[in-house]
Amino acid sequence: MGSSEGGNVTNQAPRHYGVTKPISTAGPSDVDLQRSVELEKFLVDVGLYESKEEAVKREEVLGQIDQIVKEWVKQLTRQRGYTDQMVEEANAVIFTFGSYRLGVHGPGADIDTLCVGPSYVNREEDFFIVLHDILAEMEEVTELQPVPDAHVPVMKFKFSGISIDLLYASVSLLVVPEDLDISQGSVLFNVDEPTVRSLNGCRVADQILRLVPNVENFRTTLRCLKLWAKRRGVYSNVTGFLGGVNWALLVARVCQLYPNAVPSMLVSRFFRVFTQWRWPNPVMLCAIEEDELGFPVWDPRKNPRDRTHHMPIITPAYPCMNSSYNVSTSTLRVMIEQFQNGNKICEEIELNRTNWSALFEPYHFFESYKNYLQVDIIAADSDDLRVWKGWVESRLRQLTLKIERDTFGMLQCHPYPNEYVDTSKQCVHCAFFMGLQRKQGAKVQEGQQFDIRGTVDEFRNSVNMYMYWKPGMEIYVSHVRRRQIPSFVFPEGFKRPRPSKPTNQQKSDRIENEVDECDGRSSERQFKRKKSPDEDIGRQRLEKRLSSSPDPEKHFPSEPGSGGSDGASIKVERSPNTLQYPVTKVDEGSKLTSPDSGNKIPSDSDTGFSCERGCTDELVQSRIQEKVLEAALAESNHGVESDLAGDFQPNASALGVVLTDRGGVSSEPVQKPVMRLSLTSTA
Repeated sequence: MGSSEGGNVTNQAPRHYGVTKPISTAGPSDVDLQRSVELEKFLVDVGLYESKEEAVKREEVLGQIDQIVKEWVKQLTRQRGYTDQMVEEANAVIFTFGSYRLGVHGPGADIDTLCVGPSYVNREEDFFIVLHDILAEMEEVTELQPVPDAHVPVMKFKFSGISIDLLYASVSLLVVPEDLDISQGSVLFNVDEPTVRSLNGCRVADQILRLVPNVENFRTTLRCLKLWAKRRGVYSNVTGFLGGVNWALLVARVCQLYPNAVPSMLVSRFFRVFTQWRWPNPVMLCAIEEDELGFPVWDPRKNPRDRTHHMPIITPAYPCMNSSYNVSTSTLRVMIEQFQNGNKICEEIELNRTNWSALFEPYHFFESYKNYLQVDIIAADSDDLRVWKGWVESRLRQLTLKIERDTFGMLQCHPYPNEYVDTSKQCVHCAFFMGLQRKQGAKVQEGQQFDIRGTVDEFRNSVNMYMYWKPGMEIYVSHVRRRQIPSFVFPEGFKRPRPSKPTNQQKSDRIENEVDECDGRSSERQFKRKKSPDEDIGRQRLEKRLSSSPDPEKHFPSEPGSGGSDGASIKVERSPNTLQYPVTKVDEGSKLTSPDSGNKIPSDSDTGFSCERGCTDELVQSRIQEKVLEAALAESNHGVESDLAGDFQPNASALGVVLTDRGGVSSEPVQKPVMRLSLTSTA
């Protein structure tokens, strides 16, 4: 197999990491080392590491696939009339990338693989037809699924039970050497863009490992953050969140900012940094390189499309691209909320008030919103469902974008990446869900409603244009309230117990005072205030209007304080756009102090971490300096990283909002659309 499988990449690592100086070069204290031991034990206990037997089996499978593609290329070389010597020298090489190449894969994870072949073996016919047919005839191969029209064309299958995603790249060589170095830019000469994207998976993985100070600390931290993202429902590139390479790039950037930190420190700093990050300023591990090959690179100064990206995370290998172009305003909002939640828990861990398990508590999605879209996917058999579901899932992001577009950003979507299966149905079935809520901080017009029936119809029509559609492949989209969520989505088969229902009088008294439970956060707070007689009159009129509605289940409540059929109310809040730590300007070589603390060592509550168990004054001062630098770095838009971004911002006009002079978003709508929501409610 290819050279990216071997070699000690850590020996090639440069001395300077990243596009800015580190925030802190401080090493760990005894407390940090102990917390790292506890964190790694937790990761082992939850089963994130594969057994030696499974590791050996993966190596064997990769060896078998390597032999298959070599024989495949020799067969094609012979059929095309090349000489016996050419047939003998004909070769293909298998490389790995993704979590397997980075060394962070777990039990049952798939292996991302790339086959590099000679110039005369093409993707369209030779790979997706000839090699496909060879694999289809093998007993070891199951669930074979070609996806030739994907952004990165791929063939998915299982080989002896191991999931494989196989890409193909045809390079400008008649003979592919066994020791081909695909990190060299020359490998991109005279190839098309799908081939560049296929090659870049391996090139990016190798570059990440070269650009982090300590590979083992990077791997442990990345394992931790991937587990956290999956538990919190924000691990999915296809639905508009972040995938494996995105999380790897974010973790690698934090490793650069804290080159001597251990995993427990890096996890805490990860949330601290990205809670304060001023998106859409890009995250970059190295400077963006231009090249004479002429492939487009991410540059919002030149490319208008790049200016619409909300959360740019730039790949470090030429041609540098935004790996997170799928992120929307809604999914970015969800991730920022989760970063803030993770940051709070890490502060509690540093104060010894909780342990690591609290960070990985699953997100209770079905308790976080009052209104949902349920997308049911049905097919004739399991094979049809697998390909049909993959297609529909790849289009769910478009439904989020269409809803944002048609409601001018006033209706926010939270697509949940988990799929659910109703085993009681006779047909083969699975379902996805989206949480819905009004944009927080938006001004509400009386009688304003959201009508997204046309949006849903447009989405269904686009999905039904699937090239490989078969009879029995169906999709249904319906609006359900929280109390109508089907029981098959809950692990135990029934809904979590909720507090006993209040009396009608209690429910009536609190209608105007509740914060809507669909505010998108797992913890719900209630703020109570006194009601005026005018509010009581308004509430009575609203209840009368709802009771006379022909079908109140089809409408969302529209004004603050209005109640739906389940007695819910809505109160929207503007999310603060402020830094969490004081900012001070620092001259080169000067001593850092907090603006309001002078040279005094603050208490635990000031610093946000515990000084128990041998924590010295010097360590406390070091941590304070870290926080000041983090805040200063965030305020200055991350120095070099912001230079490329310039003054670009997301396309605000498409979302019906205006930008403030500090790059924030004002809740004043550009235009006041008339919007209604009326969807068919089903249990």
